[in-house]
Amino acid sequence: MSYAGRESDIPAYSKALETEIGLRLIPDAEIATIYFGGGTPSLLPVKNLLKILETIKENYPIQDGTEITLEANPGTINPEYLKTLRAFGVNRLSLGIQSLDDQELRLLGRIHSSDEALEAIRQAKQAGFSNISADFIYGVPGRTAEKWETMLRKIVKLGTQHISIYGLTLEEDTPMFEQVKRGEIEAPDQDAAASEYEMAERLLSDSGYSQYEISNWSLPGYESRHNLAYWQRTPYLGLGVAAHSFLDNRRIANASDLDEYLGCLKAGKLPPQTVEIIDEPGALSEALFLGLRLNKGVDASDIDAQFGIDLYSRFSAEINELVSLGLLESKGSRISLTPRGRLLSNEVFIRFLS
Repeated sequence: MSYAGRESDIPAYSKALETEIGLRLIPDAEIATIYFGGGTPSLLPVKNLLKILETIKENYPIQDGTEITLEANPGTINPEYLKTLRAFGVNRLSLGIQSLDDQELRLLGRIHSSDEALEAIRQAKQAGFSNISADFIYGVPGRTAEKWETMLRKIVKLGTQHISIYGLTLEEDTPMFEQVKRGEIEAPDQDAAASEYEMAERLLSDSGYSQYEISNWSLPGYESRHNLAYWQRTPYLGLGVAAHSFLDNRRIANASDLDEYLGCLKAGKLPPQTVEIIDEPGALSEALFLGLRLNKGVDASDIDAQFGIDLYSRFSAEINELVSLGLLESKGSRISLTPRGRLLSNEVFIRFLS
């Protein structure tokens, strides 16, 4: 989560986060991935980031090869920053590029230019990063199919190992929402967005990228291990203001008030949390709709092992209906979304909600 105008609190926040790491220690936990995300962590001075990472390493054994990712926006990083991070063990960079068109970037409220995005990737490679992910948005108002195809070809030429493409969503109280409301720009066209998504599927596949999740493509072996953990319901610990965790079938959220978070940890106390206990029907629903986000889908034998139910018996009506609609594919013991199902995934997921 970002807090505009609170840059002066960065030292206090970094210290609070270091304190929380120690207070929330999980004995004997094995760390598979570390992810600096939410807001723009690359706005933190490198010394603060390194101190936080050092604190994690002091509390948990970190194995060689652990995936350590930093989210960053072009324009907030420089060569020295990147070299220092890489030397200290950060081995994956996720860049929020969003578009390679300057007019679109202004429309999206981004502070960087397309040239700065290209430069960020070049600098990351020079700093020794060989696992770089780039995020883009499809469905931007006013974009033509020709412009999107040209941009996709540029995206492929960037040579990043991982590409994420997310559909544009209009959120209230954002500049774009207000512009659409006032009629200054056209509203997003859902049909055009669907066509852009299908074009991305074809072009990225033809370029050697494998789609492994609704919004994510990678070269072989470069799937995001951290995000896969979310979709596979692997336990994870979230640290920081408004951070979320998934532990012991509980979804836990830290306090979202920055002053409350800082005040508690300055006093040596953990900030308050909200806790949602996931019952068995809820856990089953999550396993299905999160698993179906992955291109490989869900295996009935895995569901049986986890919940002791026969997937095809329990959801026979839902599965048969979705297969007949061309949204779901059933092969052997596995069900997965079809290409059309990925476009209409919410229509599929709602069938499996408890």
